[in-house]
Amino acid sequence: MGFWYFLMLLIGGGLVIRGLFKKNTSGLMRFGTLVIGGLLIALGLFMFQDGSDAIVADLFNLW
Repeated sequence: MGFWYFLMLLIGGGLVIRGLFKKNTSGLMRFGTLVIGGLLIALGLFMFQDGSDAIVADLFNLW
């Protein structure tokens, strides 16, 4: 599972870098790219922490 979390970090980092340095796109598209990239990075970092699997399992048990 760690491979997929690392892949999320790489994709998120790529989106953030693209959103920061791509100049010929609209402001809304750049903002969306930065937000999605930031969310992927945050989720990847969260899932690498100890005990995150228990937190996610508890969230799924609520539904």
